[in-house]
Amino acid sequence: MNKYYITTPIYYVNDVPHSGHAYTTLAADILARYFRQKLGDKNVFFLTGTDEHGQKVAQAAKEKGVSPKEYADSVATRFKDAWKLLNIEYDYFIRTTDPSHEKVVSELLQKIYDDGFIYKGSYKGLYCIGCEKFLTETELVDGKCPLHPNKEPVYQEEKNYFLKLSELSKKVLEKIEKGEYEILPIERKNEVVGRLKQKVEDISISRAGVPWGIPVPWDKSQTIYVWVDALINYYSATRFVEGKEKYWPADLHLVGKDILWFHAVIWQALLIAAGIALPKKIFAHGYFTIDGQKMSKSLGNVISPEQLIDRYGVDGTRYLIISAYQLGDDGDISLQRFDAKYNADLADALGNLVSRVAKLCEKVEIDTPGPSRIPEEYSKDLENFDLYGVLEVIRGQVTSANRYIDKNEPWKITDEKKLIGVLKTLAAKILDLANQLKPFIPETSEKIEKQFKGPKIKSGSPLFPRL
Repeated sequence: MNKYYITTPIYYVNDVPHSGHAYTTLAADILARYFRQKLGDKNVFFLTGTDEHGQKVAQAAKEKGVSPKEYADSVATRFKDAWKLLNIEYDYFIRTTDPSHEKVVSELLQKIYDDGFIYKGSYKGLYCIGCEKFLTETELVDGKCPLHPNKEPVYQEEKNYFLKLSELSKKVLEKIEKGEYEILPIERKNEVVGRLKQKVEDISISRAGVPWGIPVPWDKSQTIYVWVDALINYYSATRFVEGKEKYWPADLHLVGKDILWFHAVIWQALLIAAGIALPKKIFAHGYFTIDGQKMSKSLGNVISPEQLIDRYGVDGTRYLIISAYQLGDDGDISLQRFDAKYNADLADALGNLVSRVAKLCEKVEIDTPGPSRIPEEYSKDLENFDLYGVLEVIRGQVTSANRYIDKNEPWKITDEKKLIGVLKTLAAKILDLANQLKPFIPETSEKIEKQFKGPKIKSGSPLFPRL
């Protein structure tokens, strides 16, 4: 492996950044940072951005009394600001209103059309404006979209252009079964494969009455369906961002499980039809609830990244979000549990360890410990997307180091040579921990390294003041 290309979904600008967006983007940032340590900065490409076309954006702009582009500009800026606050180091922020992206989308769809994979037909069915997608009977729950149960699906009938998904899905299934690309975790793969083995219908890839979008290149009276436009961003960025051509195919698309079908089937079908190499892995993480309830503006329980940073600091927020639960699972979060975990893991455990050892080291001068070690298991777990598991192992190491202090009681040791030996062991362990934590809490890791890479180690202010 000599390059790594990782993407998040591009976030729809009808909403502002919240902790759900932060979870996905932060997980991608951690993986990107790890691979930069392993492969070098120039061999990693981390892409995120915003999805800015479609009916919902046009409606939201109208309600605000601005043009769709002005509205998209304002929300895209909020996402950029949120990621800056969270210390997210993406390499490129793509926007689907970028003319360079629009050009690639038009060219790619024209090729698929010319090769006979797109035809004109008539669509009759229910459409969820909340999801901006047509719904099949099997997707409905009590006659409504499961993700927007408070909104009535709209019956629509119009002439559209269709992708031959029924034909292409057979090739998609074949490639999954041959292992040509991976869907993770395994239960998500099983869901996709099960659905592919049933009847798959052709899908509409254009809209007749939605002017806010990229025109269909061979029929300017229609615009490209927002989801198709959005999916192509992962490829388009490698065509127009200078020096990024070598990164396709993507090594990892990190997405939420609600958009897995689009990424694991429709996106693959488009690529197969266009004769383009498929991404290597798609990992779908679960949902999270807040205090047992789905995050919702109407319930008033939406938590923004800014709220978390105000309470826990940047690295505290990064740690708490990723350590909340296993990446592939569903989970529940609450500020009360975050408070308890912040105090236990960061203030009392890691922060206290660094503070105790630094104070003890002030009494003597120890040699700078050698290069920090990254355990093989650490790399294996991170490359298998077990971010939660990695943090659990690190937490155990912190506990073990604190126990080592309690057992050896260095404050009672009068033999200077023995004291230096104990403190050198602890300083080396702390530097190992800082190195392992670097992708997760980079600012804190840098502070620890500056403090402990001697020759004279001194006390500093608390890394994580107790709440």
